[in-house]
Amino acid sequence: MNKILKKLNDFNELVMFKHSIFSFPFIFIAMVVASDGWFGWNLLFLGVLAALTARNFAMGFNRYLDRDIDALNPRTINRPNVDGRISSTQMLLFTFANALGFIVVAYFVNSLAFFISVPILLVLASYSYFKRFSYLAHIILGVSLGLAPIAGVVAVSETITLWSIYLSVGVLFWVAGFDLLYSLQDIEVDKKLGLHSIPSQFGAKNTMLFSKIMHFLTVLFWLLFTIEASLGVFAYIAVVASAVMLTYEHIIVNRDFTKIDKAFFTINGYLGILFFVLIILEKVFN
Repeated sequence: MNKILKKLNDFNELVMFKHSIFSFPFIFIAMVVASDGWFGWNLLFLGVLAALTARNFAMGFNRYLDRDIDALNPRTINRPNVDGRISSTQMLLFTFANALGFIVVAYFVNSLAFFISVPILLVLASYSYFKRFSYLAHIILGVSLGLAPIAGVVAVSETITLWSIYLSVGVLFWVAGFDLLYSLQDIEVDKKLGLHSIPSQFGAKNTMLFSKIMHFLTVLFWLLFTIEASLGVFAYIAVVASAVMLTYEHIIVNRDFTKIDKAFFTINGYLGILFFVLIILEKVFN
């Protein structure tokens, strides 16, 4: 039993399950808005499964491909994909199982979800390649998580609405913006290994400027989402709160690069949860 628990913990570390907090809220924000309230236990169960399997696939595939890179980076050298705790074969089986699981779950959601399931997996997998030849990898990561609201509205209404596109584009810029800040930690390693990232290509100062621009666009598109979806006061509070939290994130990073982890995990994690709670309140009281 202890051996099984240890292996499960290794896989948990491999996929960094705690990072699910970035994508989960926005899937369910879209589902709440699309259903104008509660969308049912069945879709909740399928939504959780879809989000888990999609993310596990993306992270497993990325860790498998990044074995050589992670082994040369002091920050990542102790990851399970590098230190031997999880073998290459185990990572491939894990990745394949989650890809298959995602497709099966999509089948039980509806026909449109099933139809777009494989293209979604291809987008998720593409991030792992982009950073090897293009500094636009940060945008691809944003696109990957930005698909979450699209998936949510498809699950409920089997269509893609304009407000869900606005919400998704906002997520895209939100994720890309904080990934730029997170990547500041690896500037020297990226240069040494010849990896393509905006920090290694344009420097720290320009990277922080690009991140600010992306987070401005985040707030703008979430405002457009609120207007297009005809939401009320709680949704506008969510947009304002997001702007304040993102501003605070940049203040922290500007003051001290060593606080990047705090900005990345804590602030962005709370942002997604707060946004979700406020959208629920919006539907409860309006």
